[in-house]
Amino acid sequence: MKAKFTLAFFSLLLFSTTSIATSSPELLSRKAVSEKAAESSVAISELRKLGPAGLESLIADNQAEIARHIANPLEPATPKWQRLNAALDGVSRQKDSYLSKLYWYTDATEAQAAAKASGKPILSLRLLGNLDEEFSCANSRFFRSVLYSNATVSKFLREHFVLHWQSVRPAPRITIDFGDGRKLERTVTGNSIHYVLDENGRVIDALPGLYGPEAFIRGLSKAEGLMRSVVGKTAEARMKAISDHHMQEIEATSKQWLEEAKLVGGPIPSYLLPKGDAASRRAVDIAPLAVTKAITEFSILQSFTRDADSLKAVTDEVTWNRIAARHTADAKLDQQSIGLIYRQMSDVWQSEGVNSVDKAARLLKKLQQSIALDTVRNEYMIHTRFHSWLASRMFSDDVTKLNEKVYAELFLTPSSDPWLGLYAEDVYVALDKAGVIR
Repeated sequence: MKAKFTLAFFSLLLFSTTSIATSSPELLSRKAVSEKAAESSVAISELRKLGPAGLESLIADNQAEIARHIANPLEPATPKWQRLNAALDGVSRQKDSYLSKLYWYTDATEAQAAAKASGKPILSLRLLGNLDEEFSCANSRFFRSVLYSNATVSKFLREHFVLHWQSVRPAPRITIDFGDGRKLERTVTGNSIHYVLDENGRVIDALPGLYGPEAFIRGLSKAEGLMRSVVGKTAEARMKAISDHHMQEIEATSKQWLEEAKLVGGPIPSYLLPKGDAASRRAVDIAPLAVTKAITEFSILQSFTRDADSLKAVTDEVTWNRIAARHTADAKLDQQSIGLIYRQMSDVWQSEGVNSVDKAARLLKKLQQSIALDTVRNEYMIHTRFHSWLASRMFSDDVTKLNEKVYAELFLTPSSDPWLGLYAEDVYVALDKAGVIR
């Protein structure tokens, strides 16, 4: 009797699972928010398999609920909303996707197939941790709140790119216990980068670290244009076009950096000051070095970024902040992003007994200043170095190999260091086993 019951139970479960798997997207969308965890789990998985169409179906079926929470970010999180939020994040593979409505591939092969079918380039995010988890690395969290939640950025990404993310390694996480019931949880170190890839996964360009919404769209538009300009070219012509583009970007970026530093009164080395029309031609003049085999890789890159490296050495904190103040429009947050910040911070502000309006105003002003500063530093210092790698034509356009170099040399967190610079065997900390738990 027991054997018959067990068989009947599993037959029913198999029938139920098969039934859900063959359901229409509309029915799957309703089941995805079911109170029955087993039913919702299967439905979410099936919607995920449908790709962007599965997410669109789930959004369409719950449009009114989503719109209400976007319009009123402090709307109570009812059990129904929590189930819908979890379903959206499960299908999209991005936390807080009710705002972004972005579908992210986590399989590079699937992303390339979608790119070939749509004719769109791939935007591939490499990060520490996972994009659908609360505690992914700091940069990726800011991407979710500042970029992906921005209505204009979200629309641009959906219309122009196939989206993909891949975790480089787990995000280091720390808990600070104050001993009186209060704790702080944070991630430490870590950085993220957005690569623009063609339909075959070859690198076209990248935006390292955090950019403001306007600057982010501007950078991606430029990379998309480059990608489309090399479609159909021979391998040699394609490499030359990409190399020339990045050389021109080094020249333009260094020139703009120099102009801004002069405008805000920053210290400028005399050898960088213009000496006739030829001054702006320095980067172009040294381009032939890239094909001179007698020149070492180091000296080639040093020549490409000579002006930028000199400016980096003399641009102090005061100058950086003055330059950033010229780019506040790039860092301006829209209402959707502000609403998400309110939702995340409201409980903290209430528990502290502070005026949330005043607190929010100060926080948003400081945040936007920080984003503007990150934008100019990333563009002028880190992106220029990345341009030099692609301009030199000495580096593989394989994103996996290039990403190893990015994390090792730009982000200074090489895969060879499992501790990400947070522990060194030759540093004494006066703790048993150096405080290391393996």
